[in-house]
Amino acid sequence: MRYRIRHITEYRYANRVSHCYNLAHMIPRSTRRQTCINSRIDVSPTVAQGTRRTDYFGNSAYHFEIQKPHRELVITSSCEVETGSQIGDANLDIGRTCGEARKQMARARSEDVILAREYQLESSMIRADDQLRDFAKDLFSDERPLLTAVSDLTQRIFEEFSYSPAATTIATPIAEVMASRKGVCQDFAHLQIGCLRAMGFAAKYVSGYLETLPPPGQEKMVGADATHAWLSIYSPGEGWFEFDPTNNTMAGEQHIITAWGRDFYDVTPLRGVIFGGGSDPAMTVSVDVTRI
Repeated sequence: MRYRIRHITEYRYANRVSHCYNLAHMIPRSTRRQTCINSRIDVSPTVAQGTRRTDYFGNSAYHFEIQKPHRELVITSSCEVETGSQIGDANLDIGRTCGEARKQMARARSEDVILAREYQLESSMIRADDQLRDFAKDLFSDERPLLTAVSDLTQRIFEEFSYSPAATTIATPIAEVMASRKGVCQDFAHLQIGCLRAMGFAAKYVSGYLETLPPPGQEKMVGADATHAWLSIYSPGEGWFEFDPTNNTMAGEQHIITAWGRDFYDVTPLRGVIFGGGSDPAMTVSVDVTRI
């Protein structure tokens, strides 16, 4: 599938901003199932300095500085991406068992396993604990295929948690999500990653976009799409596999990857430092994912 994506973020400040530094993760990366054909980021006011680089996790990061005083900041990311389905997603009931995967993660010395071990560790937003382990461990007996167990955990989160944008913020701890049984895609991805890490598996946070389709007979609204989050788990010798607990599915052609890391903090679409501006700036985000 080929898509054209337009992601606009706009800030309006109560007072003048004299200077700002920013980091954007808005350029889709190329992976085994996805190719970023072209991309550009436009900023208003004009940047004094702008630099693209590849970050520690292999994502495309854009750093920019604005030295001109301003009360409005608009960042527009535009790109075209070709996506495909995941390799090996036709049958989850084969491949490594949970027991085999745990042993390989502990003992193997291959480069892939060594690199994946970083995603077994706790991160700033994901603390693996007994509560998370207990929530999922009955699904991950040693003899079960790993990907089958992950699929079942995806379904459990989908069925037991309610999607509620008003229930959490980007800083809500997983423990609160567990207690309320409410959250958004970021929360559900963090939750499932925490469960997997608590049981000794390697899992990473994936940020991107999801094409949404309007009800039959209705036109798609401009700006109605949004950023999305899901996760990827490593199966030793088989590779990484993406699952979306918000929608109870494996990631497919409609899932467009922007960046991945240990958790949301590593791949925030936009963050930075401003001088001035007053308190509580108004922010609006508009995303369009269009099939070509």
